[in-house]
Amino acid sequence: MAQQQQISLPAKLINGGFAGMVGVTCVFPIDLAKTRLQNQRSGQQLYKNMMDCLIKTVKSEGYFGMYRGAAVNLTLVTPEKAIKLAANDFFRHQLSKDGSRLTVLKEMLAGCCAGMCQVIVTTPMEMLKIQLQDAGRLAAQQRVMPSVVTALKMGGTSAVLSRSYNASPASQVIRVSATQITRELLRTKGVTGLYRGLGATLMRDIPFSVVYFPLFAHLHQLGQHSSENPTVPFYWSFMSGCLAGSVAAVAVSPCDVVKTRLQSLKKGANEETYNGVVDCVRKIMRKEGPKAFLKGASCRALVIAPLFGIAQVVYFVGVGEFLLGYTPYNIYSA
Repeated sequence: MAQQQQISLPAKLINGGFAGMVGVTCVFPIDLAKTRLQNQRSGQQLYKNMMDCLIKTVKSEGYFGMYRGAAVNLTLVTPEKAIKLAANDFFRHQLSKDGSRLTVLKEMLAGCCAGMCQVIVTTPMEMLKIQLQDAGRLAAQQRVMPSVVTALKMGGTSAVLSRSYNASPASQVIRVSATQITRELLRTKGVTGLYRGLGATLMRDIPFSVVYFPLFAHLHQLGQHSSENPTVPFYWSFMSGCLAGSVAAVAVSPCDVVKTRLQSLKKGANEETYNGVVDCVRKIMRKEGPKAFLKGASCRALVIAPLFGIAQVVYFVGVGEFLLGYTPYNIYSA
């Protein structure tokens, strides 16, 4: 499979982009739940878990409320995934030019370089997506806040907002577009406004790629029929991508929580503001405890696992090679 992938860089870019669009379409509602769970603070819980979040989102914002921010993600995920996957292939090829077998250290280095390359697109994409995804949570919190204040005055020890949650029509949720957010950020803060949270994004994406790509390569190798016949069944590529993706996602989940908090421009009532990564980590640890760093970890694993599983199957099938006229992978060949 590696040999076929080296035929054409454009084919790799098409594969990465196609995989990203298919994957995002399938798992975006879970990603929305992850963002909202990560942004809610202890003592101000609107949602108990992922399913509770999705159900309440549909009730208050309608079915398409689960896809708030999907347009910007679908637009930018193509270059983002294309850069990530193609860059890893490129650096792996460069590091094995002398004909020697790639060591784990070299595989980790290739993943590190790929992670550094992708943040050019990932940071503004995540910045815009988070504002759109979190808008519904903020609107819901404003609707139920009077009930919470009353409960606290009566001596309630756990202000779980979900108890007072009243589903409201989608029209009550303030609609804001990615274009409006982009214009406002460029007007007030310039291009750097779109790259808010860059350090946290690097802190998440570099370790993710360092873990994911070597782990996938070794899991994928286990599925080879033999040394003489190195072909791998497409389902093995999918499972390898899912397992490696979920492990890497959970491993860097604390960094993802920090990134999400830093990139959220609008805050709910009594929610902290942060001055950088260190300040964010310190305040989360002091006010919410270590468990807060794993908020949304299961959602993130459920998002990343199929996303990268699909990506590897797309590479296996060879959508890019097919579109460019190369011989596509045969899904039934193994």
